Amino acid sequence: MERNRPLSQQYELYTSEDFAVWRALFERQMHLLNQYGSHYYKAALNTVGFEAASIPDFSIVNKKLKAATGWQITVVPGLVPAAAFFALLARRIFPATCWLRTMAELDYIEEPDMFHDVFGHIPLLSHPAYADFMHAFGQLGLRWNDDERKMELLSRIYWYTIEFGLIREDGQPKIYGAGILSSPGESLRSMAPDTKRSPFQVPDILDTPFRTDVLQEEYFEIMHLDQLTEILEEVAVIMRQDAKHSVFL
Repeated sequence: MERNRPLSQQYELYTSEDFAVWRALFERQMHLLNQYGSHYYKAALNTVGFEAASIPDFSIVNKKLKAATGWQITVVPGLVPAAAFFALLARRIFPATCWLRTMAELDYIEEPDMFHDVFGHIPLLSHPAYADFMHAFGQLGLRWNDDERKMELLSRIYWYTIEFGLIREDGQPKIYGAGILSSPGESLRSMAPDTKRSPFQVPDILDTPFRTDVLQEEYFEIMHLDQLTEILEEVAVIMRQDAKHSVFL
């Protein structure tokens, strides 16, 4: 499907359908996240000022992010190459689309739109621990982006933290990964009684491939946001030592 892929957010061009789509997606997800979302995410949502009635205005959000953690949003037409992605993160810039799916696509879309990129990823960038982790992730990716083995490692770390991570709060699993936060199917799947949820251990992640076209079969839990920095420090050591883990064989 061909789409208009703007390179800047022209807020006045959003249509009544765009606002209706944002509201529908926002209200549907908050119905789930009020129960299942991490308290870190819900607090961050208030910090950036997202609400059902208004599509986020990047110029306003950037002022709030800049004041909180030094991060900014930049508009991209779609997925960006890994090297460019890491370079942006290393500068505390997150690439996001500014177009929304249509009403007909509420339940399924082939590529990430603004709801995933912005609703899912942006709020937690106002939290210092998460923001620092993403910054360090970009720096690490820049250092090793010409090494295919290490990129495979980083992709798995990214997938099971930033995209599909869970966090344990008050003895219960809660959602903080953007791929779950922005998807009702993943939200319900990640919280289902029969779903496999495991403590986050870097060696286990190295042995756990993922698919992008199905609901996840297993999710990994951290205990607190500061653990993300500890995880990345462990990954950095493995990379420096060029560990011959089974994921690379």
